Amino acid sequence: MKIRIANGRLIDPVNHIDAQRDLYIAEGKILAVGDVPDGFVADRTVDAKGMVVMPGLVDLSARLREPGFEYRATLESEMQAAMAGGVTSLACPPDTDPVLDEPGLVEMLCFRAKNMNCAHVYPVGALSFKLEGKRITEMAELVEAGCVAFSQVNTPIVDTQVLMRAMQYAATFGFRVWLQPIDPFLSKGGVAHDGEVASRMGLAGIPVEAETVALETYLSLARLTGVKLHLTRISSAAAIECIERARAKGLDVTCDVAAHHLHLCDHDIGYFNPQCHVVPPLRSQSDRAALRAALADGRINAVCSDHTPVDDDGKQMPFAEAETGVTGLELLLPLTLKWAQEEKLPLLKALARVTADSAAIMGITKGGHLSPGARADVCVFDPEGWFKVSREALKSLGKNTPFLGLELPGVVRYTLVEGRIMFGA
Repeated sequence: MKIRIANGRLIDPVNHIDAQRDLYIAEGKILAVGDVPDGFVADRTVDAKGMVVMPGLVDLSARLREPGFEYRATLESEMQAAMAGGVTSLACPPDTDPVLDEPGLVEMLCFRAKNMNCAHVYPVGALSFKLEGKRITEMAELVEAGCVAFSQVNTPIVDTQVLMRAMQYAATFGFRVWLQPIDPFLSKGGVAHDGEVASRMGLAGIPVEAETVALETYLSLARLTGVKLHLTRISSAAAIECIERARAKGLDVTCDVAAHHLHLCDHDIGYFNPQCHVVPPLRSQSDRAALRAALADGRINAVCSDHTPVDDDGKQMPFAEAETGVTGLELLLPLTLKWAQEEKLPLLKALARVTADSAAIMGITKGGHLSPGARADVCVFDPEGWFKVSREALKSLGKNTPFLGLELPGVVRYTLVEGRIMFGA
């Protein structure tokens, strides 16, 4: 189908475009931007007057809960959530059941996702079998099956020799390693940021050092092995400083932050609100300010949703016993826009953090931009509209988020995947 998206404000960070231009799509790809191509006759014209036309969002962490946790969410429900949120490409962490440590499991996930013709799913393979940190996986076979990177998610490898060998293996073949810096001993038993709030509420704390101690180890091993290291879900000012020191010494390392960490801090736990029980924990107000500033100036490369659907039974518990995680696919764009408005950032710069910059970390070349010949993955949203976060409005089966009841800026009107309109509000 040939589609013309007309009269919209087109924003494409890769090509430095922020202007009113028409977008022309044919055979699932971007045909042209601006002037109408010779002989082009649209089968459908989308009037985007007053709206922003941008590349589809690229999410670096979205748990789809399949296989193994279908009672929390299904591939079908989370794909619909992605479409409603304008997310056209997403990375799926390996902490499924069974773990994504075998090629057959990865191929099955890719096959099911592809047959749905919705968001492009990029599995992240397990760095070690069963995420146990004892034996490294057959990364080459997992890459052939569809994996774009390798991770331990929230279960770090304790044996640093195993971790070093995993990094060496990955570096040899140019594979990406994504690690969340968390020391299993310093964080053991903790449920909140180790500060005044946790002390007053009697909650076991997780110190910032649980992040920085692990981080220094990862950075040292990355320098030794030359691996392509990406650090996920940074949560503190001290972690940013560690990364900056490593970069100053020539280490090429990237990092991201979860969208909820840009807006919430440990004070938002309030009266033991289990919706705020996340990993890593919500840090101090000064940490939140540092994260926002670092994302704005590029020291933090990207923002992700850290989408983790949790069923009501898992959340309606005392804070310390509640399951960690929040839903985020449909909130990634609104929370990014809210951050940009509050930091007074231009949209061109802010939207790069959830499109081009995320795509570069994932290694995607056909997505994250609107260049002629690229996949026609497009998000069209109303920047003046407001999204009321409610259980009824969320497409995800995971209805739990600290932002329930709030109105956030930006309403997705259309989501296109490879030139097909998959969502149209």
